[in-house]
Amino acid sequence: MKRVAVTGGAGFIGRNLVHQLLARGVETLVIGRGTYPELAQAGAIIRSGDIRDRTFLEQAFSGCDTVFHVAAKAGIWGRREEYFAINLTGTENVIAACRKNLVASLVYTSTPSVVFAGQDIAGGDESLPYSKEFLCHYAASKAAAERAVLAVHGPGLATVALRPHLVWGPGDTNLIPRLVTRGRQGQLKRVGKGENLVDISYIDNVVDAHLLAADNLAGIGTAGGRAYFISQGQPVNLWGWIDEFFGLVGVPPVAKSVSFRKARLAGRLLETIHGLLRLESEPLMTSFLAEQLAHSHWFSIAAARRDLGYRPRVSTPEGLQRTAAWLNLSGSSPSCK
Repeated sequence: MKRVAVTGGAGFIGRNLVHQLLARGVETLVIGRGTYPELAQAGAIIRSGDIRDRTFLEQAFSGCDTVFHVAAKAGIWGRREEYFAINLTGTENVIAACRKNLVASLVYTSTPSVVFAGQDIAGGDESLPYSKEFLCHYAASKAAAERAVLAVHGPGLATVALRPHLVWGPGDTNLIPRLVTRGRQGQLKRVGKGENLVDISYIDNVVDAHLLAADNLAGIGTAGGRAYFISQGQPVNLWGWIDEFFGLVGVPPVAKSVSFRKARLAGRLLETIHGLLRLESEPLMTSFLAEQLAHSHWFSIAAARRDLGYRPRVSTPEGLQRTAAWLNLSGSSPSCK
């Protein structure tokens, strides 16, 4: 890789990926809607625009040999039109811009949610089919985008999709802050029996997987046209992991619980109310969230190990310590208040 573009380069995964590319000496363009002075100071080239604008992307990708498409509208609540405009149409624009600029490799950041339909998944691999009944617009739009990326793999453009699960670590602006905030306010309840196992993915390991995938496409190419689950390689008990982390940052363990049935019903009710009132804020519970919090969903990373040489180099215990230290240092945890 000599010149690469990272869509969503200012987000959690994208920002960490950009810093690693710069450390490699790779000329790196950040594609996003802001100006990002911190990344510019680090040496990145900023291209400000919207991935829904194909002309902008065609100009931004000029001279690039590799594109990491990380940008997406995440979350579990919002208008279907917006999710598909950003996640699907935006991805189609990325593909078109890659082709116009003769970009050799496209690494797409996907999600395991593309195969989740509310069932327990224990050790599933990439042979799992896409869900037929998606529980949120995010999952549906990401599945459509992943299909599009993998379908165009060929001699002119090599593509691969990565499915990291529950990405966390220092600098996280989503998962960890939400958990800590709800835990501090006593709003977090254990859903179901609390026995479900889930995959988690430490940020440094996720970045490693992206770089390994790009190297594979530029080299032997065995990953081309394929999707890969990415995680720590060992699932955790979701509620035990949350309580362990809470203990490191001074948040009381989760003491309350609710049955899965009640949580799902509450999610459906809140979704209906928010929909009727056209509320933009995310409901405290949704059907998708209830399913995720109550069911097991963990996957084999054997394919990533075999084809990409992926190995989670930061263990879960070490990641917990690093993340707790970051929160305590930044003053974001209750123990610093």
